[in-house]
Amino acid sequence: MTIARAQLSVLILTGIAIASPSRGDTLKVGPNQTYKAPSAAAVVAKNGDRIEIEPGQYFDCAVWNADNLVIEGTGPGVVITDKTCMGKGLFVIEGNDTTVRNLTLTRARVPDMNGAGIRLDKGNLTVDTVKFIDNQNGILGGALGTTVMISNSAFDKNGICEGACAHGIYIGNVDLLRVENSHFSNTRQGHSIKSGALRTEVIGCTITDGPDGTSSYLIEAPTGGALIVRDNSLEKGPKSENHKAAIAIGAEGVTHPTPEITITNNNLRNDGNYETALLWNLTATPATLNGNKLSGSVIPLKDDGGLYSSIVRFGVDKAKQLRSVAARLKTAIMHWVQ
Repeated sequence: MTIARAQLSVLILTGIAIASPSRGDTLKVGPNQTYKAPSAAAVVAKNGDRIEIEPGQYFDCAVWNADNLVIEGTGPGVVITDKTCMGKGLFVIEGNDTTVRNLTLTRARVPDMNGAGIRLDKGNLTVDTVKFIDNQNGILGGALGTTVMISNSAFDKNGICEGACAHGIYIGNVDLLRVENSHFSNTRQGHSIKSGALRTEVIGCTITDGPDGTSSYLIEAPTGGALIVRDNSLEKGPKSENHKAAIAIGAEGVTHPTPEITITNNNLRNDGNYETALLWNLTATPATLNGNKLSGSVIPLKDDGGLYSSIVRFGVDKAKQLRSVAARLKTAIMHWVQ
């Protein structure tokens, strides 16, 4: 009996060990380390590894295939620059659940004009304290059923429109994109944030064209989806190439359920010699706009001019009453004409 119990204990412990994920190894990258460049560490990285990159400029790119990686700079001045992998970007993410933090990704260029600081082909992505400077796209990609979380990061001089447009961030059909406490400036031609997510949250960010930025929208959700934009500082510049609005939703046709559009407690300043709107709403979902401060030539909302514009002016209940009265009047007029 004692031997049997001992054998059972060994089997249980063995099963636990097999079932538990490995904590992974730490791979150090630097001039005096085993791995001289991020790409060298990427080749050998296993699921759960941590890649620590020492300060320095690396003319390099890397394809990260393993799952549950943490890729981080160990101090200020970690710069990955110029070289791109797979015709896609500086870092190409092919594994699940990747975290990138505390480094700079700059000057990504590829022939199809979509060179990205991070090209996200697979899995969830967390980006924290990363600078994206002078890339065609800052971050591009995203897969069904995943989330993209971006915080404490900076995007400057990204974007271009030659053929298709590239943007500060261009996230595809993910479940959730959350951008928090991050700074966008001097976006060129494209949008600072373009999101095809089912739910997009932009919270506590600063998004500005500045005197030289030529961006289109500051935030766009082209296919709908829930959109929450709050506590941001926004600015449309004199050289913006799209005067319609700071925020747009549904401009490419609504393909996502859009349960809410909530735009609250934002500051928008228009420094251009044109009128713009805080929100251009091309969906059938009423937009809730509260506590926003507008300066320069700005109107709160541009849409079909019906119920949803009335919500901003009169509130939801009153607007619905007005819409109902208008519908009855229209029916009566049509009956009289006939």
